[in-house]
Amino acid sequence: MRKQTPGRIGVFGIGLAAYWPQFPGLRERLQSYQSEVEARIAGFGVEVISAGLVDSAPEAVQSGQRFASAGLDLLICYVGTYATSSQVLPIVQRSRIPVLILNLQPVAALDYENTSTGEWLANCSACCVPELSNAFARARVAFRVVTGTLRDDPVAWTAIEDWCKAAGVAGALRTSRIGFLGHTYPGMLDMYSDFTMISAQTGAHIEVLEMCDLDQCVQSVTAEETAAKRRATETVFDIENANSEDLDWSLRVAAGLDRMVSEFQLDGLTYYYRGREGNPYERLGAGLILGNSLLTAAGIPASGEGDLKNCVAMMILDRLNAGGSFTEFYAMDFREGFLLMGHDGPGHLAISGKRPVLRGLGLYHGKRGHGVSVEFSVRPGPVTLLSVTQTAEGSLKLITAEGSAEEGPTLRIGNTNTRIRFPMGPREFVNAWCHEGPTHHCALGVGHCQTSIARLGELMNLPVVNIC
Repeated sequence: MRKQTPGRIGVFGIGLAAYWPQFPGLRERLQSYQSEVEARIAGFGVEVISAGLVDSAPEAVQSGQRFASAGLDLLICYVGTYATSSQVLPIVQRSRIPVLILNLQPVAALDYENTSTGEWLANCSACCVPELSNAFARARVAFRVVTGTLRDDPVAWTAIEDWCKAAGVAGALRTSRIGFLGHTYPGMLDMYSDFTMISAQTGAHIEVLEMCDLDQCVQSVTAEETAAKRRATETVFDIENANSEDLDWSLRVAAGLDRMVSEFQLDGLTYYYRGREGNPYERLGAGLILGNSLLTAAGIPASGEGDLKNCVAMMILDRLNAGGSFTEFYAMDFREGFLLMGHDGPGHLAISGKRPVLRGLGLYHGKRGHGVSVEFSVRPGPVTLLSVTQTAEGSLKLITAEGSAEEGPTLRIGNTNTRIRFPMGPREFVNAWCHEGPTHHCALGVGHCQTSIARLGELMNLPVVNIC
């Protein structure tokens, strides 16, 4: 619903000024290669901030100062030819963000019998990469190297794309506004979070919301907004066993949620409110699942039960275009060797395997009130789990696992639930997953995303553990 800000990546090329008068045309050739690199990087959906080809230490200082004020998420050094590390270090020191060194040789191999010195220099990207690595390591600059060829190298360019995706997610988190509505489900100690810790380690702003904020938005909803929400709901869902009063209320609350997201400029929402004996806020809380499922599908991840860390996990998978559905362990099937995973909403409708069901429930297990709830299974194919948890030392930690969603019978209880198979059996998987101290919630996305999540961990200085 809100336009997402793309990741900002600074790119600079390097070369040695002493070469230009010695080898006419070399500088222009390297600039052409760099333009090609920048165009491919921009094609990954990020904003490229270019400093051009840097060939001296004074120019490096100027470029570093420019990058330092650009709000970058990743810095890329394209090595065109040999350059001294003294003309590179000032750039990365001033930027204070991780650096990706691109060691991309224009040709797969030199024509050894017919290569001149100038031609060699146009292809000697590998020459100074060890020197740069030494300087960065001694200066405590976080860096990684991607080595390959400039063209026709899917291994190298897939790695570069993964880094760009991770930078985009880091940028999305850094500029996000996550609403926290109500409070955490009482007694769920794994989910209690320090708002300052979340902001310090992700850059996200946490906007604390009151139920009266939502109530005011719901009270302001017009008949036209409710009608529009009904049309959208009937387009997306099959509706089963929902009485008209509960459905009408959920539609009104969904329209109110849209108003609240707009008013507070939210990129995500964490919510829960217990309510009491049918009071107005209990009724509000009972009407949230439909609207928050629609928000999640629209790129505003909504995490129930007040799990702020899981909202971050859902946002990460959503910004990787993997979905990110609110999930927990439901049951283990030892006969067929899979786990059943889901939750009582909200779900990420965009990754449903079939048309989702909006089912009326006279009882919410563990929660007060009644109303409509979302039921579907994630579409068959590769999936990724992501848990954002917290260590005893106070650091956020990312836990991932890759498996596959399978077709087959699931529960028809008005909840999302999916059969997921992992390379290890359910017994071994649950033991290994729990050993890392996750929260009992996680985000479920489609596709295999471990590599991009690992890159994100490096960019944000957060530990990442891959279970399988």
